[in-house]
Amino acid sequence: MLTPLQRFITSIEDRIATFETQSRTANDIASWFHDAHAFVTVADGTGEIVGYAIAQAYADRCCYRGIGEFSVYVRRNRRRQGIGQLAMKALIEHSRTKDLWKLISRIFPENEASLSLLMRMGFRVVGVHEKHRKLDGVWKDCVLVELLIPENID
Repeated sequence: MLTPLQRFITSIEDRIATFETQSRTANDIASWFHDAHAFVTVADGTGEIVGYAIAQAYADRCCYRGIGEFSVYVRRNRRRQGIGQLAMKALIEHSRTKDLWKLISRIFPENEASLSLLMRMGFRVVGVHEKHRKLDGVWKDCVLVELLIPENID
């Protein structure tokens, strides 16, 4: 039986949010959170996790230590209810306390809901990785977004 967190991590079949094509094990998923700079979960009134946002190391070089590469996930049946916005708002606040000065991500251009959310949250588009990787035999572009956290910039 999959936990609520595992259920929407394995929702790769949508093909609009990740290059991943194989489900992950519980141990694979646990390691993401163990190594995270910051992460938050959003639960409903019953305590069931319906979304999360996570910032992991952008690179392993110490000069990039203050940059978090983030992902945000919302359970499929709970999308368009403000959960992604709650998760991102909390992640940004949590990132401030973790001395991150920038959050970045790569978003598929057709993932309009995520791009719209991030623009509303103050992120900006800084470019496009053209033909970043193939997914199901088709080359996919990725839109690069970033948010500076001014409080942590000296």
